[in-house]
Amino acid sequence: MICAVLAGGDSRTFGRDKLTYKVYGKPLIMYCIEKIERSKEINKIVIVTREDREDEFERLGYDVVVDNLLVGPIGGIYVTLLEFREVFVVGGDMPLIVPEFVDFIVKMFRHSRDDLVVPLWPNGFLEPLHAVYSRGVINTLKESIQSRSYRVQDAIRRSRACFIKVENLPRKWHESFFNVNTMEDLAEFVKRLKMKAYS
Repeated sequence: MICAVLAGGDSRTFGRDKLTYKVYGKPLIMYCIEKIERSKEINKIVIVTREDREDEFERLGYDVVVDNLLVGPIGGIYVTLLEFREVFVVGGDMPLIVPEFVDFIVKMFRHSRDDLVVPLWPNGFLEPLHAVYSRGVINTLKESIQSRSYRVQDAIRRSRACFIKVENLPRKWHESFFNVNTMEDLAEFVKRLKMKAYS
């Protein structure tokens, strides 16, 4: 399974580029990637980003898929599926990914007959950046982009999807959804790193 790490955002709420922001000398995106590398079901990682950042992310040692659509995550997912038949998608700002959870999602996809597998919260909120997509959704994504409807959740609800109920998952897997949007989030991430280091 290919993992696509989305890295096309502009980090407005963070105030500077968050994915290359160094935490203990390491770019934030590398915390995400290193967790993915521990997944048994993932055999290749690509970074999806804008053309003007292609060289920057290639220097990290990973192949880059260029997203020229610049319409948010839905565009990143779409251009990746143009190259690969199926892909696990994650946000590059998710540094606490649980490798066992990634494996669980991929296995669910392999056993399902659906076009995508995505976690679902009890309130109906989906986790589209912690999900597996296949080319079975590519036309729906294309139609959404053409109609300027860029919410991935809306496209998912028009697709043949398998929903994983978050409330039935091990509690420790929930931190996999944590993402860094603000400096306050970054402080929380550093706090959790320290807790893990001393646990």
